[in-house]
Amino acid sequence: MGEPTAELIRAQIRRLRNAAGLNQEEFGRLVHYSASMVSAVETGGRPYDRLFLARADEVLNSGGLLVALLKMAERDGLPSWLRPWLEAERNARQLRCFHPTLIPALLQTANYARAVIRCDDLLSDAEMERRVTARMDRQDVLRQENPPQLVAVFDEGLLHRRDESFRGLLAQQIEHLVACAEHPHVSVHVLPLHVGLHIGMSGPFTLARGEEGGWVASMECQLTTSVIDGDADVATLLSRWEMIRSEALSRRQSLELLKEVVTSWT
Repeated sequence: MGEPTAELIRAQIRRLRNAAGLNQEEFGRLVHYSASMVSAVETGGRPYDRLFLARADEVLNSGGLLVALLKMAERDGLPSWLRPWLEAERNARQLRCFHPTLIPALLQTANYARAVIRCDDLLSDAEMERRVTARMDRQDVLRQENPPQLVAVFDEGLLHRRDESFRGLLAQQIEHLVACAEHPHVSVHVLPLHVGLHIGMSGPFTLARGEEGGWVASMECQLTTSVIDGDADVATLLSRWEMIRSEALSRRQSLELLKEVVTSWT
């Protein structure tokens, strides 16, 4: 995180604490920090974390300001090629996600996301955790007051990557999918193995429809996520989406399959 942003957050902690009429010792007791630790956080001698900021927001009745500032700073630290898509995702009214090999990011558990991101052994532990946090923050779009409609399709084949070290994690992920699908704005569909070859094997993509009705898309590769907004290309992806969705199981059938898979492991 850039120093100007970090200093802004520290300044807001000091401002809100003073406005609440709390000295560092009083504030520390409420957030389970010592006065010396509060002082170190406010002066930059000690880093703050999300848990501390969440506690501070609650104690200082700041409406989530401090955590929101942290999220903004983390988004600013993301690669420039990803930011346009995240903006489209946050403003979407409808989302259509397909992935042939992974659970779509908006439906991943933190442990599943961590396992996927950890596959890149060039990342430091700190960078890996930063990416996990950023991915979990993206899911806030599904928890807002007026969330978009999300329809997600993924290939059944990913349910069969389940060596002993991965099985518990995947079972937790499937249970999370089932819980997500209980919400009326989330629909999960499995593309069954018997479909064989299909157009989706060319790679994952996501479509987002904004407030004004226009669609944009993203396509992932090993290094970047490309935003697609040309009319012809978006129309092609919408057509491919319809072909993939038509081959997938219904919502009810998909949930039954997911439950059966977990049951078969136990």
